[in-house]
Amino acid sequence: MGALDPKNRRNLALRVTSAAVLFPLAIWITILGGRAFATLAAIAGVVAASELVLMFTSLGLGEALGIAVTGFIPFAAAFAEDGALLPAWSGLALACATVAILSVFLFRRGPLETIPRAVAVVALSWLYCGVLLASVVGLRRFGVEWVILAFVVTWGNDTFAYFTGHAVGKHKMAVRISPKKTWEGFAGGAVGSVLGALVTRWLLPDLAAALPVGVAVGIGAGGAVLGPLGDLCESMVKRAAGVKDSGKIIPGHGGLLDRIDALLFVAPWIYLFAASLGAVR
Repeated sequence: MGALDPKNRRNLALRVTSAAVLFPLAIWITILGGRAFATLAAIAGVVAASELVLMFTSLGLGEALGIAVTGFIPFAAAFAEDGALLPAWSGLALACATVAILSVFLFRRGPLETIPRAVAVVALSWLYCGVLLASVVGLRRFGVEWVILAFVVTWGNDTFAYFTGHAVGKHKMAVRISPKKTWEGFAGGAVGSVLGALVTRWLLPDLAAALPVGVAVGIGAGGAVLGPLGDLCESMVKRAAGVKDSGKIIPGHGGLLDRIDALLFVAPWIYLFAASLGAVR
């Protein structure tokens, strides 16, 4: 099916409309930074964790408590010090949360064999939707330009891959996981990531001062690999759950996790460079 076929045109229109609404909002709150940005990340963590958990189990008290903990993780990242991703006390807080959640599941009615699966998916949400999202909040402490860099590298990859794959894609990349992905789309996405990194550096003087051109190319090249990897990993989870989308909250994109899956993998990569080259503000 070509990129200009009716079905793809409708989907593209929804994607563009959603992006036109969400992109300015995301940038505005990113510029505000501080607790506003941390709160947005916490809400995103709760939504994404809810989508993940509900793919595999129903919502009970234990799952709800686990989802709340997921939202707490990126919010806590705003209070870390000296370039650390999370505050020093966060490990103890997660230990206490683990004790609490396992204790709650003691009172779960129904087959005992369903409990480890429910606990496991809650723990996965802490890592996947909590810690990875915390790296986005951590980036903001180095300056708004680093978060914008992560956004542009990720979205540049996704946009270029989408159009290239639909226009000339022939060689399948991962049929078992995501049948529509092609190596041609991957190549186009790589161009988008590197170009996005260079353009962002050129447009933002503070970023240009901290980020040499060669390093910007390296960041884009890493994003070219990690963005599709994040997308494929989320597709793997969805296939395991037997669902097409993680949710329906964003028209044209599906769930929130469908929208941020690549960013979750790209953000820690850029955080490494920000921690090495940037200064916490």
